[in-house]
Amino acid sequence: MVAQPVEKSPVLCIDEEQPKNWFTELQVLTGHFDIVRFLVQIDDFRCASAGDDGLVLVWNIETGERLQELRGHSQQITAITTFTCNNGLMSHTSLITASSDRSLSLWDPDTGNRVQTISDLQSSVKCLLVLERLCVCLSGGEELCVWNKDFQLQCHRQNHSDTGITALIELPKNCIAAAMDKEIMIYRLTVSTDSSMSVAEIRCLSDHQDQIRALINVNDGLFASGSHAGELILWDAIDWTILAYEHILWEESQTSAQAEIRMGAPKPSEMSIQHLTTNGTLILAAVGSGLYVYSILTKTVVAYRKVAHDSNVLHTILLSDSELMSCSEDGSVRMWEIQDLPLPAEPASAGFFGMWNFGRSNKQTGPPSKKVMDVPNIRTLELTGDLIGHSGAVQMFVSFKENGLVTCSTDHLLILWKNGERQSHLRSLALFQKLEENGGL
Repeated sequence: MVAQPVEKSPVLCIDEEQPKNWFTELQVLTGHFDIVRFLVQIDDFRCASAGDDGLVLVWNIETGERLQELRGHSQQITAITTFTCNNGLMSHTSLITASSDRSLSLWDPDTGNRVQTISDLQSSVKCLLVLERLCVCLSGGEELCVWNKDFQLQCHRQNHSDTGITALIELPKNCIAAAMDKEIMIYRLTVSTDSSMSVAEIRCLSDHQDQIRALINVNDGLFASGSHAGELILWDAIDWTILAYEHILWEESQTSAQAEIRMGAPKPSEMSIQHLTTNGTLILAAVGSGLYVYSILTKTVVAYRKVAHDSNVLHTILLSDSELMSCSEDGSVRMWEIQDLPLPAEPASAGFFGMWNFGRSNKQTGPPSKKVMDVPNIRTLELTGDLIGHSGAVQMFVSFKENGLVTCSTDHLLILWKNGERQSHLRSLALFQKLEENGGL
């Protein structure tokens, strides 16, 4: 049987005229020689990039200038974060990096110096979390370690998962949530009168049916997790109970079912939640190659697009309650706007989108399942901008708001995207200022 070529959805084609896409100027930043996986914002005008070459580069996003090269790791970077410690008089932001060489390093991004390093860790660190209120950093892998600002080990706990800790978030009352395979472990940090610290396991949440791929804080009272099987769970951050459980399933249209024979279940990547982001009002889930917008207030899906990219979506951001961005393995970065569906709904869309199950999937309690199309006030995601520049999978991006957007990719490059109109205006202002200083022409 000859495979038919995949027909791309025509709604994903966008004209060269993109009035809502203000990223009309780009600057390519070179310096890495392997996959760039991480970007972290240092301040309003600086970011750091890191990846498989073990390098950490610090950039000025106004000029595109490479400010520092942080060299010291012998293998790929596995996690990076900023560490801002306020001593009451002034605050200074450092960088912490973890690597497959089983070391942790503390860097001064202003000078490029490695201030502290911890070598010969038991295993590679997969994630980092800074608790600025306590001025400590936590590292997760095969064990959970707590470090003070001088990189001295305060306490640690061995965990019992083969995969180790893959994500960490801060919860109220000195608690931490750690994702380990299908479970979320809740830890509590205790600070003694002599300033010594201890960490204890206090709860294990084993409600996911598959590996947890995303774990985020929503607000002071809520956090969310997403799994490889398309489960999105909204949790109470105080008592760790489930407030909402959504299971994203695909429902094939009749036409596609007749056109080809489906062998078994959908590919896991089609329903895996790769990334979650939130603005406190909405949760944006990257599910396979699709995007789903979920309202925290109404606990319902408010907008969706099952096929937003040609392959898996890797990173997302909510720019506002109506605008968002996504990047994908297909090398594209896309801008979207939440819009009302045309009325009446087009018949061709019936049965094309997924189904959301409300209530626990392994229990009979709760309301019956609903199709997305049956949910009232559902809206759609319309493509408003396509940022084409990378030749490999775009791993993530960081938004500097009106100052621009930075993306990183498997093509070893960073791209600095700018508002061309704004940049032209700034250059004109700079030219006039220079002319005034020089006394005119």
